[in-house]
Amino acid sequence: MSSIRRMSPLDIFNLNQTNLDPLTENYDLGFYLNYMMRWPSLFSGVTDRRDGIVGYIMGKLEEQHPSMRHSEHYTPWHGHITVLTVAPAWRRLGHARRLTERLESGSDINDAWFVDLYVRAGNKIAVDMYKGMGYSVFRRVVNYYSDDPSGMSESGEDAYDMRKPCSRDKKLEHVRDKGEDFLVSPEDVS
Repeated sequence: MSSIRRMSPLDIFNLNQTNLDPLTENYDLGFYLNYMMRWPSLFSGVTDRRDGIVGYIMGKLEEQHPSMRHSEHYTPWHGHITVLTVAPAWRRLGHARRLTERLESGSDINDAWFVDLYVRAGNKIAVDMYKGMGYSVFRRVVNYYSDDPSGMSESGEDAYDMRKPCSRDKKLEHVRDKGEDFLVSPEDVS
């Protein structure tokens, strides 16, 4: 039996099942603790009584500096999924959906316009999963990742900036059709 709960600092020492996955980014201890202290309601884990932490989501609330408001690349107040991962043996059980819904709810409560995330354009399984949860591609960030695990490119791999509107965005201002064709550079999204 598994349950979802807010992560605690001690949980960080029990992420091996999830972080050993090659598609999961790993960070230093300070990075995890920073998220945990600044956005505790957006850092949740799936725990199993026997196996411990089998998945987690780390998110934050942010917006670009107000001086960027007139830029076509400006992003207003929104929730952001920094990491979503589930240990391989625990996938396809709905954990990713439940974790994501929890973060979306926290973003909605904080009056965010949307929730976004970056995913490797070549990670079809993840892209399809997010689309199934109501996310759409807003733009394609060319060479966002410094490596290309497929080995097809000497430069980095592109990322999709995927978004799902929150209840504040009644006019769907932050959704774009055919976002895969809207190319931006990594500098445009920082």
